[in-house]
Formats: sequence, C-alpha cells, structure tokens
Amino acid sequence: MANHRENRWLENFTRQAAIRRALIVHGEVQDLCYCPYTQQYRCVSEVLVNTLKNMGFHHVVVWDRFSGVQGVSDNVWQGLVRNTVAASQSRNNFTMQGEAYDVGAGSTMPPSTTVPQADDFLAVVYHNLVHPSAERYAFLIDWSQYLFGNANALSEQERQWLLVMSKAIRNAPISVTEMEALTRPGNLIVLLCSQLGALPPALYMGNPAIADVLIPPPGRPEREGFLQRTLHAWCLKSLPRPGEVRFSQFVDSLDGMTIRDLHQLLKLSRVNSSEPLSFEHLINLYKYGQRESPWEDLSRGRLATIREELKKRVKGQDEAVEKVASVIIRAYTGLSGLQHSIKQKTPKGVLFFVGPTGVGKTELAKALAEFLFGDEDACIRFDMSEFNHEHSDQRLVGAPPGYVGYEEGGQLTNAVKKRPFSVLLFDEIEKAHVRILDKFLQILEDGRLTDGKGETVSFAETVIIFTSNIGASEITCQADPEVVRQQFLEKVRHHFIHVAQRPELLNRIGDNIVPFQFITNEEFLVAIARAKLQPIRERLREKYRFKDLVFDDEAKALRAIVSCVDRQMGGRGVLNQLVKHLLDPLAIFLFEEDEPAAYVGRTLVVHQAGNEPKFAFEVV
Repeated sequence: MANHRENRWLENFTRQAAIRRALIVHGEVQDLCYCPYTQQYRCVSEVLVNTLKNMGFHHVVVWDRFSGVQGVSDNVWQGLVRNTVAASQSRNNFTMQGEAYDVGAGSTMPPSTTVPQADDFLAVVYHNLVHPSAERYAFLIDWSQYLFGNANALSEQERQWLLVMSKAIRNAPISVTEMEALTRPGNLIVLLCSQLGALPPALYMGNPAIADVLIPPPGRPEREGFLQRTLHAWCLKSLPRPGEVRFSQFVDSLDGMTIRDLHQLLKLSRVNSSEPLSFEHLINLYKYGQRESPWEDLSRGRLATIREELKKRVKGQDEAVEKVASVIIRAYTGLSGLQHSIKQKTPKGVLFFVGPTGVGKTELAKALAEFLFGDEDACIRFDMSEFNHEHSDQRLVGAPPGYVGYEEGGQLTNAVKKRPFSVLLFDEIEKAHVRILDKFLQILEDGRLTDGKGETVSFAETVIIFTSNIGASEITCQADPEVVRQQFLEKVRHHFIHVAQRPELLNRIGDNIVPFQFITNEEFLVAIARAKLQPIRERLREKYRFKDLVFDDEAKALRAIVSCVDRQMGGRGVLNQLVKHLLDPLAIFLFEEDEPAAYVGRTLVVHQAGNEPKFAFEVV
C-alpha cells in the first residue's frame, strides 16, 4: 500500500489534469516513482500514463522526437491521423497550411506513419483539442526539453510549434453550463521536461489554462517506503527492521538520494552479497568508492596521541591544540553535529583560528589533515582575499546557467566532490565579500551546498577551518595571555556583528573560536627554527648529495637568529631571519664554490663568529 504522504506531487498532478488544458511536469523526471495503481516502481512517464488512464482518459498518446508515438496501437494512431487529414482536406483544400492547424507548409503526414515529426504530431494534438470526440485523449510529450532551443532565439519552425500548441490550448472548447463537461477532464497536453526553464516562457507565463507540476526530490516518506517494500532484497550485515532505531537511522542516512540511487544501492548490496556490509559502509562505498571512512580508521590508541602529534609541528599553542583535539574526539565518538540534528549531516568539525600572523594557524590545519587523512594535501586551502568581489561567490559554487564558466563548476564544490574526506581551510576569512559568508551558513547548518549546476555536494566528512588576523594590528604582544585571548574574541565578535553584519555565522561557529597567542618565548622560537632546519638538510641531501649539515653549536646559532626576530611577527619572523642570516649566505657559498659533484658524501659545517648571527661555511 502506498503511504498517503508519498508522492504528493502526483495528487497535485491528478487535480490539475482534471481542470487544465495543459500541464508542464518538471523536476526529478529522471527518477523512479512508486505507482499506486501497479504497485511497482516505474519511471515517471509510465506513472503519469497509468494515472491518466485511471482518471478516465481512453487513450494516452506518448510522443518524443526519437521514438515517435507510443502508448497506443497503430490502429488508434492511424485513426487519429485519418481524422486530422480529413479535416485538413475539407477545410484547407488538401493542405495543412490553414488557420485551423497552422502546422506549416508541406506537411502531408501519410496515414500509415508511426514515427511522425513534430509538425505532424502537433497537428493531431491541435485537431483533438479543438475538435474533441467522445473519447478522451491525453497527449504526453516526453523529453520536451529537447523540443525547443534558446527561448530568445527560436527558429521559424520552433515558433510555429509554439503557436500551434498555444492555439490548441486557447481554442479548446469550454462549457460553463453542461454538467458532464464540468465533471470530467477534457483532452489534455502534458509536457514532461527536466527544467521548466527549458521551455519558452511565452508558452506558459500568464496562461491560466496551463499549470506546472514540480516533482521534488524524494523526501523521507518516499525513502522509507522504498526500504519497507524492498527490505527482503537487501543483503546487509545486521539488517535493520522497521520500528528499530537503526532502521530510522538507515532512512535518514539516505537523505539527498533519489529513488534511482536507492535502487542502485540495493543492487550494490547484492553485488557484495558474499561479504555483507553495514548500511553505513555500503553508503560510503556507493558515494565515495571506498567502504570505510578515514574517520573509522582512527583507532582509540592513535587518537590518544593527537595532541603530541600536532605539537610536533605547532609550537607554543597548547590551547589551540587542545581545542582541535576535543573537536576531533567529538567527531570520532559520533556526537558531532547532534546539537543540530540526529541526522549528523553537518561537518565533522568547525574551527575558527584567530591571532597574529606567523603563529601556526595554517600549520595546525595542515598538521591536522596529515594526522586524519595521512596526507598534508588533504588540507584544501582557499585564500579568501581572492574572493573579495560581490560576484566572486560564483567561483566557489559555480556560475549559474547561461553564464561564462557554468560548465566548469565551482572551485569549492569541485574540490569536495574530488576529495570528500578533507580539511577545508578558508584563510583570512575577514577579507572575503560578505556574500561569500552567506554560503557558509548553509554549509555549517546543513552540511551541504548546491552548486551552479544544481548538484548537491555534501560536506559531512570534512573539517572546516577559518583563519583570521582580525585585531592583530591593534593587539600588542606585551599584554597578559588571557587579556590577549579576550581581546581577540571581542574583535571577532565586533567584526561579524557590526562590520560584516552576519551574527548568524558567529552563532554557527559557536564556542569554536580559537585565539592563538603571540609567540614571545625564546624556547618556542628556537624550536620553530630547529624544525625548519630539517627541510634544509633534506634539500642539501637531494640536490648536492651532502651527507649532513652540522653547526659548531646549533643551539647557540639558533638563539642568535631568534634574537633578531620581531616578536609581533611570530613564527614567520623566524623564517624571515633564517633566510636572511643562514640561507642567503649559504646560497652564495654554494654558488661560488665547486661543482655539486664535489660535495657527494661530504659534510657541510656551519661556523659562527662570536654571538652574532654571522656564519661561515666549510665542506669537510
């Protein structure tokens, strides 16, 4: 039995078909639909045919430009053709050019044809709408989005078709006194298309004889109904049953899928019948091509080391590391997003890093991506200063139809499609245009975003990190750390409430604003400098085949370099001083000395003159 909440659009279709002369059915026309009359899942066109027949239409004639006429026997179609040709001959002197049909010169339409062209088919439609017989006919034009080209540049032939349909709909006889005519539907045209915009607006705009019926994506009742009817066919590990909590979770996990997706998911479960999967793993396999989510690969033991692993790359930001660890642990335990909905479709975690430049905000995001997904490249960075124009949101989600770049899609949506398990880093978010911020509201609330092509992209497997330097130019490093923390929090609140005027975005982020401290401690700066020596050593080994890079006194040398760092610049200041005092002199030394072949297997020794950051080099 069909659930009365299923396919509400079909009720609207039945209601409109009883009173209108033409209907445009659009939306999810490529999907499957449960037919209450055959009690089977069929394509939308078949469901419409069965519905029209159940309403009392004697014949439902289906036509498209490739297959021609379907749904009626040759005898019925040829009878329609003969009646149309006879009427044409009697009224228009054996041509079909006259006022009665307006189907264009030269259309003769022999009675034996079974694949009529559009001119000939529309002639039959016109005759039966304007001169109805005792039998009722419905004409369903399938794939009608391919009937017309650009609505602003219609050809002469397309304008002729538009005229024929418009006149047929307008000139169909009506009766306001005959009770039988008022209680039964008249002959009907149904155009089935994927998008309403694919048809010329002149056909339907301002025309009360035409109604459009939208087929929406399947909702929860449709998904639940499909599962209940097909539950016996699923091959799953621990098959959930109706009434169980896991069955409800199964239905919710299919949110955003079409019925055709569910049918293909069912087939996939049978393909893997030798090794049944849980429904969570089956959905992952269908969506992403892999059974397990990298989130499930995180073991309790590995996750227990997250703080130590992140601190290896990020120095002096223990509070930030602790906050990141708590967010990831919440995601691991399955409690992420429950403050919004039990469906858990929100991103795994949302963090807002704010603080001075060069203190490890971007580095922490990269370290987190490597920890979670085993690859630093899983941190997808967007420099938001590039999105400071009003219409730059189209670069993120894609241009709308008809605009340049529509086919390419959006940078953000394409990146998440390609790599659904990732850390999304939106750097310097305060520099983005405020229209960009509106896009994040939907991502943070629903965990999904629709791109310019109309495709919905899920962010449910991502961690989203915003970084910002708001207030960095006004807050000094001399203040107490707790005072600095409160000042950064206040600057962020002021920016989103009074400058960007988007307090709702602040509410979505919640308590996940993480202030980073100035790095003023010499030990932390030395640790950063020491960490940056490793890639220098690796580069010398790769290109020059040095055995090693050693200092007379490495700690002393690094302290000398760090002494030149502006504490306001943090870790980036360390990099600048390394380049100035170590890398530049080293580059000159390598350029002026022997060929690289002379360095193979030798050691590069760095000598320091006194306590100043002045170095000399020797190859031994």
